[in-house]
Order: sequence, then C-alpha cells, then structure tokens
Amino acid sequence: MNYKVRLDIFEGPFDLLVYLIERSKMSVYDIQISEITTQYLEYVKQMQDMDIELAQDFMVLAAELIRIKTRMLLPAEKGKDGESAPAEDPRAELVQRIVEYKQFKEMGYFLQQQEEITSHVHAKPAEDLSVYEGEPEEILKGSLSEFAQAFMEFILKKQRIEEMHKIYERIERQKLSMENRISQVKAILEEKNKTSFSELIKGDNTNFNKVITFMSILELLKDKSVIAEQKKRYGDIFLRKA
Repeated sequence: MNYKVRLDIFEGPFDLLVYLIERSKMSVYDIQISEITTQYLEYVKQMQDMDIELAQDFMVLAAELIRIKTRMLLPAEKGKDGESAPAEDPRAELVQRIVEYKQFKEMGYFLQQQEEITSHVHAKPAEDLSVYEGEPEEILKGSLSEFAQAFMEFILKKQRIEEMHKIYERIERQKLSMENRISQVKAILEEKNKTSFSELIKGDNTNFNKVITFMSILELLKDKSVIAEQKKRYGDIFLRKA
C-alpha cells in the first residue's frame, strides 16, 4: 500500500508521526505500532527516492519505531509459575513524548494567535473635543433610507469599537496575570532555589496557565533572573536562580 503525503507540511518527525496517528484515527494511548511504523517508513522511503536529504531526527525516530515494533512481537516472558508476567508497554515512553509534543505545539499556536491579536491593537491618544462644544444645532435633511443607512453605520461602528475595547481589556488582564506569575515564580525560587515547569503548573493544568507560566519563564530568562535547563527535547524545563 502506498501512502501519499505532502512533504512540505511537516516541521519534524513528531509532526509527521502525529499526522499519521490522527489520519488513521488512532488513540495516542493505543497506537497500532506495526501499522504506523509501516506508514512512517514508507514516508521516509519516498523522501529517499526523491533524493531529499533526511534530517537525523527522522532517522532516529524511524529506528525507535522499529525497535518498539520488534519488542512488541517478542513473546511475553514467563514467571516462575509458568504464566506470562505483566510487562511494561514498549510504547509508553513514545506516547509520553507525543503527548508533550502536542502540548508544546498547542502552546505555540496559542501564542501565535495572541501575537496576531495584539498586532492589530493600536493605542489612540486622547483628543481635545472642546472645540466642538457650544456649536448651534444643525438640522439634518435627507430621505428615510439615508437616515436608516446612517443609523446602521453608526451601530456597526459602535460594535467595532466595543470589540476593540474587549480585546484591549483581555490583553491588559493577560499582562497583569503574567506580572503576577513572574512574581510567583521569583518567590518560589527565593524559597526553594530551584523548580521545574511541571511543578509550576501542577494543580492548574489549563492551557491558559501553561501559556502564562511559559511566557513568564521567557521574561525571566530575558532579564537573566533565572537559568533554565532542558535535558531532552520536549522534556521538562528545570529552573534555578541566576
């Protein structure tokens, strides 16, 4: 069976792997490793056939999938009583890495959306309207349809202004939340000297808290207030005082 995919839409091996899993309508926690490995290797072969230089990460993940597939084909070890002993699922570590990858990707998408929203917000300085005070009333003349059109334009303009105010207020709330979060992270590091991203979001695993915490860490890194370390790709982020 041939699997036709666009070669220019994947950012890396895990991007391709998640695409194949979702296209096959599989659960991340119950991957049919044999089928997914076949599809993944077919994709790698297509790249080789087209003389595309493969990134090392693609080949490393291909080897990992083959290793997991081989382990799952081996018969289960038997205990002293002759019955099969429960074994650790060979897919467990891969599943954890996929879940972490999807979380970071969702976080990146959320940050991109926020950046796009803020790029359309522009502050307008206050104007002196006193020059318009005390002018005599002007009697407007026009047809009923002209008055109706003018009224509709006024309503639409008012709605646009209200929407912009809501966006501005939301951004201000987020800025305030991030300032509070930065203070919280600093206080934790003052007390414990070190912590991790997973500990900071423990108890509140919402996307909003993840993003605010992540952005706060970036601000602290920019200010050189903390030192961050990530021991493996898509792994936990460990923090300590600078």
